Amino acid sequence: MKYNLLGNTGLKVSELCLGTMTFGGKGWAKAIGELGQPAVDAQVKRAVEAGINFIDTANVYSEGVSEEMTGLAIRNLGLQRDELVVATKVRGKMGEGPNQAGLTRKHIMQQAEASLKRLGTDYIDLYQIHSYDPLTPLEETLRALDDLVRSGKVRYIGASNLAAWQLMKALGYSTYNHKERFVSLQAYYTIAGRDLEREVVPLLQDQNVGLLVWSPLAGGLLSGKYTREQHEDEGRRGRFDFPPVDKDRAFTIVDALRPLAEAKGATVAQLALAWLLHQPVVSSVIIGANKPEQLDDNLKAVDVQLTPDELRQLDEISKLAPEYPGWMLDFTAGDRQPG
Repeated sequence: MKYNLLGNTGLKVSELCLGTMTFGGKGWAKAIGELGQPAVDAQVKRAVEAGINFIDTANVYSEGVSEEMTGLAIRNLGLQRDELVVATKVRGKMGEGPNQAGLTRKHIMQQAEASLKRLGTDYIDLYQIHSYDPLTPLEETLRALDDLVRSGKVRYIGASNLAAWQLMKALGYSTYNHKERFVSLQAYYTIAGRDLEREVVPLLQDQNVGLLVWSPLAGGLLSGKYTREQHEDEGRRGRFDFPPVDKDRAFTIVDALRPLAEAKGATVAQLALAWLLHQPVVSSVIIGANKPEQLDDNLKAVDVQLTPDELRQLDEISKLAPEYPGWMLDFTAGDRQPG
């Protein structure tokens, strides 16, 4: 297991992060997973033994139950809290009242306290906004997050599911007003879904913001068990067909991954994860599982090495179609190359 710096910090996180959306099975998350506490304990134990020091959850996962189970697993296993990087999120609806959602100061402060209680910890290592809130001024959100860091209840702040302009606006405000900056962005990114590369990835690289990848197997579509002929009537995609994927394009990529995986003695899922681990912008890839064998399979992705030629081959089969202004920027850059 390798450890990468998280954005422009000295914090080291494992290249694989344990995701917890399968913990609990309450509310909408029931379609993702229904793991009970014994299975959660076993999963956390296996992940830590493999070198993972990074666990990601959210207040909305199973209506708070995922956070509770994550904290309980840490205590049940006698793990050293200070050796772990625990991340959670805020924004989603956590009650029926008009102020039980969003990124207002009121909701952020209330939910930070609630997450601390559910996790059974004194501090959150990485507190992330789960998406954008169009009703709340960005300044209000960032000042509230800054206050949480100053109070010692949060160590770092991060974002998730933002457009490039939204993230850059937040970074600019924080920089010029001497507030805490987002150190990471959690986003959807796979070899079959490379949209992030158009605007967001260049921004992350320019601003030295870490990238945490969610749903790296495209909701199971890149697990290798699906083909063009086999419909997704069972398993994860059958229960919850998300995230949206161009399936014809995805299967073309899976067809290219299969022989390469066989030649390496690996699985299609391991190769799809390994491709992400070879992308310089990626800080950590979040993996989640319902079964022990799925977790074990994902953990082995860190051992899969891809040569420059193999990376070029996979890049060619999965590359994005040119869009403006990207193609124009590439065209005009020819006279301003280094050297």
